[in-house]
Amino acid sequence: MTRVYLSFGSNIDRERNIRSGLDALAQHFSQLILSPVYESAAVGFDGEPFLNLVVAIDTDLAVGDLSSLLRAIEADHGRTRGEKKFASRTLDIDILTYGDRVGLIDGVELPRDEILKHAFVLKPLADIAPAELHPVRGSSYTALLAGKDFSAQSLWQVPFIWP
Repeated sequence: MTRVYLSFGSNIDRERNIRSGLDALAQHFSQLILSPVYESAAVGFDGEPFLNLVVAIDTDLAVGDLSSLLRAIEADHGRTRGEKKFASRTLDIDILTYGDRVGLIDGVELPRDEILKHAFVLKPLADIAPAELHPVRGSSYTALLAGKDFSAQSLWQVPFIWP
């Protein structure tokens, strides 16, 4: 089994889509470990605020098979591919890390570069995996978070209950 961290986000019918996405994920994996949920302003476009969290799963699926499963869950929630990179999303699920794998694997770049770019990814990741080491940087997520200036990125924890 490999520990995988996933980012979850939505800014369209946010709570319903996040809950339903987690329900769908739970049908395939025995345990989901959830970070707190954060609200953040849309990045790169004018849009409604997002809800974001990080989910840890353990899986034997290959990276490509996991990616296909996640794309199917997104599609079941109304997500269409070919959208602009920065646009509103019903549900956005990305593989952040897959164990300590590095590089382009089954069409997925690991680790995902958003970990180091966005507070809405790094903060919830540091919440559930504070001592885990970034596969490339070799620093813990807590240390990476402490070394970043995310003051320009608004982020606040919001109450969220699942299931």
